[in-house]
Amino acid sequence: MSSLAKKAQDPYEQLIKILLLGNSGVGKTQILLRYSENNFRTGYMCTIGVDFKIKKLQVDEKVVKMQIWDTAGQERYQTLTQNFYKGAMGILLVFALNNKDSLKDIDKWMNQIKQHTNENIIKVLIGNKADIKERCISNEEAQSLATKYGIPYFETSAKDGTNINEVFLQVAKLIKNQHQDQQLNSNPNKLLSIHQEEKKLDSSCC
Repeated sequence: MSSLAKKAQDPYEQLIKILLLGNSGVGKTQILLRYSENNFRTGYMCTIGVDFKIKKLQVDEKVVKMQIWDTAGQERYQTLTQNFYKGAMGILLVFALNNKDSLKDIDKWMNQIKQHTNENIIKVLIGNKADIKERCISNEEAQSLATKYGIPYFETSAKDGTNINEVFLQVAKLIKNQHQDQQLNSNPNKLLSIHQEEKKLDSSCC
């Protein structure tokens, strides 16, 4: 069997779309490259419009296929970027720990998210470039912003890989759990059967 045919038959149980958002130069492309290919390119890379990678991972008992979109941060591309909010289930909001403006502009990105997605979309705040010595944003300052929006906060380094895998795994878990909750809420009979099974287990115990 050819490698192409094998790829076509690769099983997965859930497809999720994730966006990387944030100002230009904060390291979104490097984060995606580190996660998808375990690679890091020296020098600045400017994303033109959008790009995406596919990555599969095991989340608890489920195989999840992630479609991860890397979006340009320049103002002139933001109209194009808005078209790609549709269908997104998770968003990584990225700023650079050596760039105060990129942290301030998270508010702007949050406003865009509010305009183009539903309020329940999973969001995570990422402080990238944790490996550098010239950081000007403290952990407390970034955590305060995350608390303001009620979202998790991670510090990452695309250069050395710090917390990159952990971030995507956490986002995938949050999306999977949210999807399961929505399924249960839309199917009360399934929820009832779960409670009945739990009662049977309790009655058979001791």
